[in-house]
Amino acid sequence: MIDVTHPGTFHGLPVHTLPLSEASGAGALPATGTVAWRLDCMADELEFEEAWRRFLSTVDPGQVRALLIGPWWDEDYVPFTPVVEAIASDAHRFPALRAVFLGDVDSEECQISWLEMCDITPVLEALQSLEELAVRGCGYMEPEEHLRLRPVRHEALTTLRVESGGLPAHFVRAVGASDLPALEHLELWFGVSWYGGDATVPDLAPVLSGAGLPSLRHLGLQNSEIQDEIAAAVASAPVVARLDSLALSLGTLGDAGAQALVEGQPLTHLSALDLRHHYVSAPLVSRIRDLCEQAGVRVDLDEAEDRGAGDDEARYVAVSE
Repeated sequence: MIDVTHPGTFHGLPVHTLPLSEASGAGALPATGTVAWRLDCMADELEFEEAWRRFLSTVDPGQVRALLIGPWWDEDYVPFTPVVEAIASDAHRFPALRAVFLGDVDSEECQISWLEMCDITPVLEALQSLEELAVRGCGYMEPEEHLRLRPVRHEALTTLRVESGGLPAHFVRAVGASDLPALEHLELWFGVSWYGGDATVPDLAPVLSGAGLPSLRHLGLQNSEIQDEIAAAVASAPVVARLDSLALSLGTLGDAGAQALVEGQPLTHLSALDLRHHYVSAPLVSRIRDLCEQAGVRVDLDEAEDRGAGDDEARYVAVSE
């Protein structure tokens, strides 16, 4: 298992957590457009609505280029709905905003699968100039707390990254049904069924066809307990031919999936192939490494798990809770 952590940079900018409580005081602040601003209600012991009000009055929102939402609760975990509503309603005040991270919460603050999410579509609909959207969490207890998305058309989005310990199938289908002509980087962490990760390979069909993703250059289908099935589908997927990099890491990839990749369509056009955290046997690891090295493909086969675990139930994904 790995712990999810806070990024030090986001959208090419250093992350700066804004002190919002009266006790801490803002002090000397960096120039607004030089950092990615992060809000942390738990550290400041504030309800989100108050933290958001202080943020808008402390920093010029017209110059904010990147925004990270850390813990949005003070004491008890609460759904993400007020955050989405605030961003959507005040979107007109952020003309320079190009990147948003929804749920920048590490393992010490809250386990990834316990984060209570909601429908994040209004963020994309309101921020038509957004270039990068990162999301962490899934919600699994109550339907209103689940991570949701409605199919959208967005002209500017180039990066979509969703880190989840249990990504719902309906979210995956919504991504596939969306029209994202500028999207270059798509990364989906599927997680496990225990936490609501019920997506199957058929749910991925539109993504694997690439029909609505003409600009896609990196595809990450990761952290899945059906990683062998996903690898087998990727081995013949039309979208792969125009990728520059591919990630099938963090999941339960074993010999069946690895063999499918070796016998499927060529991957020698890739610059990088990420297969770290896997259950592939030593002979196949050597074969994949040799094929990649001969073609000049950077391959990551680190974090080899117990290769003697023949039972699929003994395998685990890198991030679930």
